[in-house]
Amino acid sequence: MLLGKLLRIGALSLAVILALHAIGVDLTTLAVFSGAVGLGIGFGLQKVFSNLISGIILLLDRSVKPGDVIAVSDHYGWINALGARYVSVVTRDGIEHLIPNEDLIGERVENWSHSNNLLRLHAPFSIAYGSDLHRAVAVAEEAARDSPRVLPAPEPRVHNVKSRVLMRVWELYRQHGIEFPYPQRDLHLKTAVPVTVVRTTDRSIG
Repeated sequence: MLLGKLLRIGALSLAVILALHAIGVDLTTLAVFSGAVGLGIGFGLQKVFSNLISGIILLLDRSVKPGDVIAVSDHYGWINALGARYVSVVTRDGIEHLIPNEDLIGERVENWSHSNNLLRLHAPFSIAYGSDLHRAVAVAEEAARDSPRVLPAPEPRVHNVKSRVLMRVWELYRQHGIEFPYPQRDLHLKTAVPVTVVRTTDRSIG
C-alpha cells in the first residue's frame, strides 16, 4: 500500500514537470515563484501534510492495518481502509468514522488484534443469597463452553485467585453457621404525614 501511494505521487509529479516542459515553461524561473507559493500553501496545509506523514508512519511500522479491531478516543470498530489523510473505522452499528492519521499517532490506541485475535472478556453476574455456589459456577462454565465463539483453549473460567479465596470463606461460614448479611436501607420521611383521628361511641349504654 505504501509503495503504491509513493508511485502514484511520483508519477503525478513527473507528469506535471513533463507537461510544463512541453509547453515551454522555464522551470528555473518558476522555481522562485513556486517557492513563495509553496510557503503559503505549506502553512495552509499544515494539518494535511501532518496527516500524510502520519499515514506513512502508520504504514511503515504496521501498528494498525486493515482488518484490525481498534479503540481510539470514543470510537471502537475495525479498520476498513487506510487512507492518505485518515483511517476508516467501522463500528458494530455500521457507522463509518474517518479518523485523521495524526490522531492515531498522538493519542492512545488500543489494538485488540495487533499480535493475535484472542481476547478475554469478563462478564460479572450475581446470584441470590442461599444459592449453591458450586452448582452456579459449574452452570456458568457450561454456558460459556456452549457459545460457539468461545475457544476451548484456554477454557472459560469463573474463578480467579480472589474468587477462590471468597469461595473458601463461603464454605467455612456455612460450616460454622455464619450468615452473610442482606443489604438493608433506612427510610427517613422528612415530610409531615396527615393523621385522622376517628372517635367512636357506644350508644347501647344508658
